[in-house]
Amino acid sequence: MTSQLVALCFDAHDPLRLARFWAGVLGWETADDPHDGITLLPGDDTGFRIRCLPSEEKKTGQNRMHFDLTSTSLEDQRRTVARSLDLGARHIDIGQRPEEGHVVLADPEGNEFCVIEPGNGFLADCGFVGALACDGSQEVGYFWSEALGWPLVWDQDQETAIRSPHGGPKITWGGPPVAPKTGRNRLHFDLAPPAHGDQQAEVDRLVALGATRLDVGRREAGQVVMADPDGNEFCVLTPR
Repeated sequence: MTSQLVALCFDAHDPLRLARFWAGVLGWETADDPHDGITLLPGDDTGFRIRCLPSEEKKTGQNRMHFDLTSTSLEDQRRTVARSLDLGARHIDIGQRPEEGHVVLADPEGNEFCVIEPGNGFLADCGFVGALACDGSQEVGYFWSEALGWPLVWDQDQETAIRSPHGGPKITWGGPPVAPKTGRNRLHFDLAPPAHGDQQAEVDRLVALGATRLDVGRREAGQVVMADPDGNEFCVLTPR
């Protein structure tokens, strides 16, 4: 029995501001979070929520995960960039080349994301949230395919990608070299077994797949904090 991907969580100094930003960019609705953050509900086929959680930790280095947002035309790309800037984003340089068609931005908390040019074949059948693009190994792509029960849709030259059988964005890993980890990730996944599942059994299954259990404090009672084979933190919640 595999877990479901419940949410992508952002650590934020100002969760309300960050939630309003992403709600405005994505067109998602906000909802009361059962704990101490703010939740955004997808208005499309994305299939998971976004949670903005309070954190005092500073961002160190480039995130290992970012959104790739798709465009239907150059004008559509310009509109997305302009809307993002109006909501508080800024242009950043992470080494992209002038001939590359995507636009690299950072949200109000400095989290990187890309607005992809139209005609991108890899994301052609994806929605507005085309991908969660990750810095990671081939091994971690295989791990998450097994962890979520999502098939591999790309596996070449140590680059991997998975996608839910129900559609939505792809999750991609770029292969080596993988940048060294510089502290706790500001973005992490929340997983949960289905309503009739068992949290401890799921933790044991994930350990067998290559995850490790971490002895760290988290915000919610009942969470189990773990790390994938590349050391990226994630949480296993109670069944739902």
